[in-house]
Amino acid sequence: MSTTLAPVSPTDARHGSSRAGSALTAIAIIVVIVLLDQWTKHLAVTHLVPRHMPHEIIGDVVRFTLTFNPGAAFGMHLGDASRWVFTLLTLLILGFLVRLFTGTPRHDTALRLAVATVMGGALGNLVDRLRSASGVVDFIDIGVGDVRFWTFNVADTAVSLGAVALVILLWRRDLHASRAAAPTELSPDERLARESSEP
Repeated sequence: MSTTLAPVSPTDARHGSSRAGSALTAIAIIVVIVLLDQWTKHLAVTHLVPRHMPHEIIGDVVRFTLTFNPGAAFGMHLGDASRWVFTLLTLLILGFLVRLFTGTPRHDTALRLAVATVMGGALGNLVDRLRSASGVVDFIDIGVGDVRFWTFNVADTAVSLGAVALVILLWRRDLHASRAAAPTELSPDERLARESSEP
């Protein structure tokens, strides 16, 4: 008994891509990122005690070290006002991302998923700021010896990866748009045919 698979039409492919870039898919991505972020932070707070005590995972290169960051990524800090200033900034950024998502065509799946990834990471850290004055829970500690990257978390990773994807995708979209708007240069044969057809 043989089974014949029907070919996928371009219309079906576009519909599948639209479903992948739908609002429900974006919400699912955001929820997964927030839940994973909060779960790993809960494990960090529960098991990585006391604070600032490194726990080696892959030698000295990858360690888990519990810290609380009242500021923003990469050590940015504004004193006692940090919590609410960065909370307000996060809300403004989320508002911009929502507008970017809703203004992006459904068939532009990659761009929509990148926006959702950044939103998930931003919401994960926002939960920390609203829940505790101690700040955002960080625990992923990467480096060699005393030369180390800023301690970060799952939400930071989502924001960074999503932001890089956004920059690349928006640059490619602008590049394609500028190429489409540029006048098409005729080949020598096309120019010769046009000149011969003119009176």
